[in-house]
Amino acid sequence: MTRATAVRAVLAVAVLLVSVFITLTMSPRLGLDLQGGTRIVLQARDTATVEADRETTDRTLEVLRQRIDSLGVSEPTLTRSGEDRIIVELPDVQDPRQAAEVIGRTAQLTFHAVEGPGTEKPEEKTPDGEPSDGKTPDGKTPDGKTPDGKTPDPDTVPDPDRLTLPDEQGRLLALGEPRLSGAGVEDAKAAFDAQGGAGWAVSLEFRKGAGQDWKKLTGEAACHPAGDDRRRVAIVLDEKVISSPQVDPSVGCRAGLPSGATQITGSFSADEARDLALLVKGGALPVPVEIVEQRTVGPTLGAAAIDASAQAALIGAAATALFITVVYRLFGALAAVALGAYGVISYAALVSLGVTLTLPGLAGFVLAIGMAVDANVLVFERAREECADRPKRSLRSALTTGFQKAWSAVADSNATTLIAAGLLFFLGSGPVKGFGVTLAIGVAASMFSALVIARALTEIAANSRFVGDYRNVNGIARPGAVRTWLARKDPKLFRNPARWLVVSAALVAVAVAGIVVRGVDLGVEFTGGRLVEYSTSRPVDVETARDSIAAAGFGDAEVTTAGDGDLSVRTGKLDNDGEHALRTALAEEGGETTKVRDELIGPSLGDELRRNALIALGVAVAVQLAYLAVRFRWTFAVASVVAMAHDVILVVGAFAWLGRPVDGIFLAALLTVIGYSVNDSVVVFDRVRELWGANRRTPLDTIARRAVLQTVPRTVNTGMGALFILVALAVLGGDSLADFALALLIGIVVGTWSSVFTAVPGALALERSAKAPPPAPGKGKGTPRGTARATRRDPLDNGARV
Repeated sequence: MTRATAVRAVLAVAVLLVSVFITLTMSPRLGLDLQGGTRIVLQARDTATVEADRETTDRTLEVLRQRIDSLGVSEPTLTRSGEDRIIVELPDVQDPRQAAEVIGRTAQLTFHAVEGPGTEKPEEKTPDGEPSDGKTPDGKTPDGKTPDGKTPDPDTVPDPDRLTLPDEQGRLLALGEPRLSGAGVEDAKAAFDAQGGAGWAVSLEFRKGAGQDWKKLTGEAACHPAGDDRRRVAIVLDEKVISSPQVDPSVGCRAGLPSGATQITGSFSADEARDLALLVKGGALPVPVEIVEQRTVGPTLGAAAIDASAQAALIGAAATALFITVVYRLFGALAAVALGAYGVISYAALVSLGVTLTLPGLAGFVLAIGMAVDANVLVFERAREECADRPKRSLRSALTTGFQKAWSAVADSNATTLIAAGLLFFLGSGPVKGFGVTLAIGVAASMFSALVIARALTEIAANSRFVGDYRNVNGIARPGAVRTWLARKDPKLFRNPARWLVVSAALVAVAVAGIVVRGVDLGVEFTGGRLVEYSTSRPVDVETARDSIAAAGFGDAEVTTAGDGDLSVRTGKLDNDGEHALRTALAEEGGETTKVRDELIGPSLGDELRRNALIALGVAVAVQLAYLAVRFRWTFAVASVVAMAHDVILVVGAFAWLGRPVDGIFLAALLTVIGYSVNDSVVVFDRVRELWGANRRTPLDTIARRAVLQTVPRTVNTGMGALFILVALAVLGGDSLADFALALLIGIVVGTWSSVFTAVPGALALERSAKAPPPAPGKGKGTPRGTARATRRDPLDNGARV
């Protein structure tokens, strides 16, 4: 065993031990879409005097935190997103009406003097301008008397332009201008006054300046006789009087109530007193907020998704491990061991970093298992080529050369996947960000498992005489079935490359026709509105459900089936009370009705998410083009991006023809397809560059044909590993993951096609007009620039000669 192998083995064991310890001692942090609960996104809005910037949003967040804590929700999470958004996560909350009501009290708390009883302004008038009930606009009869026949005191008649609101009992009160705001409230506490016999009461404390204003306000109210409405003080939140207490008769005129001695009493229950204290204390939002997104996931859906993903991971990983063991035999089995290590390491990384595992993130973790074999396949195929070119060389030498020559393709292909993961994280929203994080962690963990763990295992095995002598055992000393078949047939793929471009153009035309004719079914995430999925105890067909919902006043709702007999209802604007009424209507036909999933997206956020999706796709194209232009020739870069756009159009067109929804999870799949497509093209063009540099006088179409035939085994074997996982996700993942898996299945198939029959013919066409010389010999092979191939020494050769 060489020193390098020993170092890799020790490092692999150390990382695995730490990962196993973390896995056994720490639990993952599940997102609400897996554990169940409600997620609310709030948008802070500017006012005439206050700008919704980072500072005011942070202060608003703290006020909301006090409100949410009072609900008794277990481990709520509130975080600021960007400059002016607040994300509220409420685990286990299935009916968000109470939370949304408490959060949605967005206006600032104000305190008003009561100027007297209020009057309604009638809207219906007779043709001559008089109200239809014969009363004047201020509510009096034509002779100037009040409805009860009394002549009002001129000092008590309120200004009709003043704010008029009903009190707690529904009586109208005319209110004066706001005298102080909730920002002046220092604290509000609910307490039971057993000594004074007042029962539950709310004690108020004001800040220094506000305390003087409060004393003046109550002192002015105390100048009116007991029982007079003008002796009351109205506390108003969101144009609603939450309390209008009388000033105690013991308080003298102009004396007022000092801050610390203020107590609101009444026939409060414990809950009513706590709610009032909460609203008074937490009512002073620095800026108003608006609910732009609300998602609710039932606990059964999250648990089912976890179970389905776990089954898909186990079945897909077992199928992938079996496949690479059959193809690469002993070395394939060792790669399967490294694949298992990859799963432990990536899971431990997710847990230790505190990454919130969302449903798309869980799918990304499962998908990365299938893609983790890519580096091993690249290395083993290069090692097979070395054994075929030089049959007499040692197995260890061929394996080492395979790792060296595969490094360039491994690095470039993983870099393109990391670019896609970065775009998902920075431009995605909500759970889609989790997919980007798990995908990036998966790439890093797969690199470690392939280049450290698998390499250490295979190098140790290669040192065994038994493994080296029996070529049918190790799996790389003989060419595989695909490579043998291709070598025997030697198809002339690019004798007329234009025909492949015509085929690709025809496929794109079919996809575009689907987009134009059928249209793209944008999900509620991109259009705004509300999508709710219900489970009923009795079967309800779609027509019956649609009639029941229409009878309840929701005639524009779209009703479809979802999952195992569930119902999916999609509407435009629908608040939480409306959703409750809709669920009640369904319950009349279906019995006990449980909300499985609920997504509410405001129109402004829908526009923003749709815009961000287009930006993400545009940035993906630009970044991939820039990276490939730096790493390869511009012709190769442009051809790869054209193939990538080809794949995107085909996937979107396929979903249009199939009538499947296009939402945020589809966007995550689409960006992953982009990374996979470029990944395949990179592997092919890396081989073209290498062969062209070594054979500068050979026609490029011949070079391209050789490169494609040499890399097809890798493409097929890697694609099979991903397909096993995706088929398992599509079959077992249910509605939550089926569309995601379907998009990736289509993307992998068309990506494999385009990397060979779109990117390569496109590059050949562009090279006809390019004037750049062939690449320098040795470039891109993992050798230092300027080092000739003939000077490379066998890794086991110490250089001694006799």
